[in-house]
Amino acid sequence: MKFIDEAKIEVIAGDGGNGVASFCREKFRPFGGPDGGDGGKGGSIYAVADRNINTLVDFRFSKLHKARDGENGRGADCYGKGADDIMLRMPVGTLIADYNTGEAIADLTEHGQKVLLAKGGEGGWGNIHFKSSTNRAPRQKSDGKEGERRELRLELKVLADVGLLGMPNAGKSTFITAVSNARPKIADYPFTTLHPNLGVVRVSHEKSFVIADVPGLIEGAAEGAGLGHQFLRHLQRTGLLLHIVDLASFDESVDPVKEAKALVKELKKYDESLVDKPRWLVLNKLDVIPEDERKKRVKDFIKRFAWKGPVFEISALNREGCEELVTAIYRHLEEKRNAEHRAEEMQMTEEARGIASIDPDDPRFKIID
Repeated sequence: MKFIDEAKIEVIAGDGGNGVASFCREKFRPFGGPDGGDGGKGGSIYAVADRNINTLVDFRFSKLHKARDGENGRGADCYGKGADDIMLRMPVGTLIADYNTGEAIADLTEHGQKVLLAKGGEGGWGNIHFKSSTNRAPRQKSDGKEGERRELRLELKVLADVGLLGMPNAGKSTFITAVSNARPKIADYPFTTLHPNLGVVRVSHEKSFVIADVPGLIEGAAEGAGLGHQFLRHLQRTGLLLHIVDLASFDESVDPVKEAKALVKELKKYDESLVDKPRWLVLNKLDVIPEDERKKRVKDFIKRFAWKGPVFEISALNREGCEELVTAIYRHLEEKRNAEHRAEEMQMTEEARGIASIDPDDPRFKIID
């Protein structure tokens, strides 16, 4: 299935049915009074997050989604039938925004999350609601309200724990193939990865994390060079970035340090928060470098790049150093989760203390019988 991570759709909720002005005319009730029923409610349109869907391809070819109108009311106190709601199932991680204003409507982050996109119109009232002691034969009725209509932009940001960042042909696809169940296309030319790939990395039977590989970023991407920034949104939800660098380029005119700095510069242009994320340096393709030159080349790169964070030396092709890197990643993610849990527990404890410290004699908390 082709990966689609953007789509524009139009949603039109159903109109409410009209109320009716009617009077009871039966054999033994020639002047039975008003009996006009209400119109039915128009169908609404909802978005539902579904973890079994991983692309927006269905919405690329199905752009218009319209709910049915409610039925009109009828005599003899017959109310119009309300229209069924429409449920649009979308991948977890979909960001929904108004196409014209850019206003964010919803962010689907959990399976089963349900969000109203367009509300159906309310049904009109029949004349049965207008009767009174002074108006026994009302001829008033009201029409149903129109349903909401919106143009929406859908943007899928894949949910992953770790994101791979690097220039084309840095070995990102080879790395994700070596450590996970993902099988992206691998070739000896740039931009073999044309869409994000997700892979599950299993440290043990019960320990795993998700890693995302996005197309390579090159200098000038902000001006539209290469594939631009269109896939960097998928790195915004990750907890850790791996900056993979090709330390053994066959082209002698290519400077790995210059490329690495250019990539960080383009990253800042897109979103400075990405630069502030935890980022590890992964020096790849060391198997191509003679053993007596590896230490010198690694040391020289780190010095010129002025890097002070964690550094890992690997060869994704023969999986050298990959196991140590995967283990370190899992430990980092586990420590981050534990810290978040501790913070939540402390917050709950503070809230509980605040409730316990309420003075029962305080007039603001007076108990009303």
